[in-house]
Amino acid sequence: MSDKYNVEAAEILASEAQHLPISEAAPIYEQLLATFPTAAKYWKQYVEAHMAVNNDDATKQLFSRCLLNCLHIPLWRCYIRFIRKVNEKKGVEGHEETRKAFDFMLNYVGADIASGPVWMEYITFLKSLPAVNAQEESQRMTAVRKAYQRAIVTPTHHLEQLWKDYENFENSVSRALAKGLLSEYQPKYNSARAVYRERKKYVDEIDWNVLALPPTGSQKEELQWMAWKRVLAFEKGNPQRIDSASSNKRIAFTYEQCLMYLYHYPDIWYDYATWHAKSGSIDTAIKVFQRALKALPDSEVLRYAYAELEESRGAIQPAKKIYESLLGDGVNATALAHIQFIRFLRRTEGVEAARKYFIDARKSPNCTYHVYVAYAMMAFCLDKDPKIAHNIFEAGLKRFMHEPGYILEYADFLSRLNDDRNIRALFERALSSLPPEESVEVWKRFTQFEQTYGDLASMLKVEQRRKEAFSRTGEEGTSALEGSLQDVVARYSFMDLWPCSSNDLDHLARQEWLANNVNKKVEKSGLPNGTGLIDKGSTGPTTISNPSAKIVLPDTSRMVLYDPRQKPGGSGFLSSAPAAVVPAISSSLSTPTAKLVGGGSTNTLDEILKAAPPALVAFVASLPSVSGPSPDVDVVLSICLQSNIPTAQADKSTTLPTPGTSELSGSSKSHPIPNAKSTRDRQTGKRKGQEEDDTTTVQSLPLPRDVFRIRQLQLQKARGGTSSQQNGSVSYGSAISGELSGSTS
Repeated sequence: MSDKYNVEAAEILASEAQHLPISEAAPIYEQLLATFPTAAKYWKQYVEAHMAVNNDDATKQLFSRCLLNCLHIPLWRCYIRFIRKVNEKKGVEGHEETRKAFDFMLNYVGADIASGPVWMEYITFLKSLPAVNAQEESQRMTAVRKAYQRAIVTPTHHLEQLWKDYENFENSVSRALAKGLLSEYQPKYNSARAVYRERKKYVDEIDWNVLALPPTGSQKEELQWMAWKRVLAFEKGNPQRIDSASSNKRIAFTYEQCLMYLYHYPDIWYDYATWHAKSGSIDTAIKVFQRALKALPDSEVLRYAYAELEESRGAIQPAKKIYESLLGDGVNATALAHIQFIRFLRRTEGVEAARKYFIDARKSPNCTYHVYVAYAMMAFCLDKDPKIAHNIFEAGLKRFMHEPGYILEYADFLSRLNDDRNIRALFERALSSLPPEESVEVWKRFTQFEQTYGDLASMLKVEQRRKEAFSRTGEEGTSALEGSLQDVVARYSFMDLWPCSSNDLDHLARQEWLANNVNKKVEKSGLPNGTGLIDKGSTGPTTISNPSAKIVLPDTSRMVLYDPRQKPGGSGFLSSAPAAVVPAISSSLSTPTAKLVGGGSTNTLDEILKAAPPALVAFVASLPSVSGPSPDVDVVLSICLQSNIPTAQADKSTTLPTPGTSELSGSSKSHPIPNAKSTRDRQTGKRKGQEEDDTTTVQSLPLPRDVFRIRQLQLQKARGGTSSQQNGSVSYGSAISGELSGSTS
């Protein structure tokens, strides 16, 4: 968005202008209103600044500029204050002028949901008019009654208060007459009140303080657009079931209010104009289009819509002027403007007028191949003259041989003529001049043409030539020359009919992608630093062996792998040479203090290993050395699945055995384990009411969720098991499966 639509800057300027003399503030207000012509609050400030210095002529001029385009209640009430101030000392003549001003205002903004105070002010004004005789008193009462009756059928915020005031008024005049009038207007009032409640739901969604800005696609703008659309749809439904004239007036009022905030939205202007046209008000629709083009002078689509309306009602000359405004001086005219004007001339003035303009348009520097195609097809389809169309295509070919789009359109035209000889010649001429990267679609169309018009030999020959052309520029080299099943599928498919299933198509597409990328694959060991770059393009991930020079990569040759054994006075938890026996593990973990994988530490690792179950010892012995901050999870899981850890029969004795002789599988009852409540809950829920098989093997147990956490829990369990005295047997489960179970008797 341009800086001139900066809302914050505009608010600062408006605030500064309020504290300046009118002579200095006027240029600021003019600048603001040139950018925001429907900003009622800026108009109101501008007018009040003139009213403060009693500059009545300038105030009237400002009101004439803004009132009809800003249907905003505060601005109109400011207008009434000005009128009453000007006419307060003019007596009867001044009262009449004020009454006309009230009628003028209510005719425009009386349908506003916030117009209740205006109606009340009007009624109060009528009641205050002097009455010299009985006739004038009767006229005054009649005017007040009519104002009330108009107000109580208008859905506004003050509707209930107006109804109460009307009841009091009628009862004060005549109770007998009031009964009949109130019973007559009660249903109308109830209908207006129901409509008010519905309308209020839609109106409350609208932000009445925003300025009219060009659309930027923000969420706030979209919400406002949808809110106004809902209000318009609600009013078009005529929920109050009033007469069509009153309903149309209310809809027009809603559109005018909407355009105060969606001033730069062409779709709102178009909807407003077409609504008038469908309602039979063509002249009003034309005025709306003229206002729209003043608000959005660069909108081509609104100009076409305006010209269409003029042409549809037979106003050819006004429509022609609109098209000429799109062309301008002809130098900067777009190709689309040339094409649409040629079509307009063909519809309204005939073939000769269109031909003359085409001759002039082709000399324009902005004339593209689209103009040639459009006029050639017009001559072919409308004038039924294929010879002229062919000559136009040939003339354009000299200028647009490098345009694949033009070649394809020319080929389509020749196909309609069934001129296969010239089609082949066209393709040969085009492919000899087009670079391979721009000839993809032309080759594709040439192949399709041969599948329709040629024999098998010519079909295969064109396909081979196409492959040769692309192989010279592609990275696949000679692999692109090899035939594939995809070629057969392409040859023997028709429209949406395929010689294979959708699954086969997916499989072939995947195979084609793999075949195109098989030679690009680089093994990790082949790279200098053991690294590779992956380019994730639209066709899938592909390996790039030569990274861009713009990408700064770390020097991996200087990187040192993490190894706890390099620290002085300490060693890693795992041995670099795994063994299947306990002494080897014990010797590799004989340091007084060592860090555990989970972050804990202990001074009695030897005791832990002695107390650990044989299954845990065997599992730890088979683990590889750690080559980094964390071990390779895939390797650990692989060892879990492949290790043949011994199992033992369940011990049913009531004495508590040592952890080193406990069973592998355990019993079906869960045994509480400190700091492992979530693991216990998951396992007990899974194993409740089931008996474990004593001969359960490691391979049949489920995969672990967190192997290293389980090992810590095993160690904690081992320490807890040696210090507690319980009756029954305890099973520490499998170090691989993570099933921690026990039984008590």
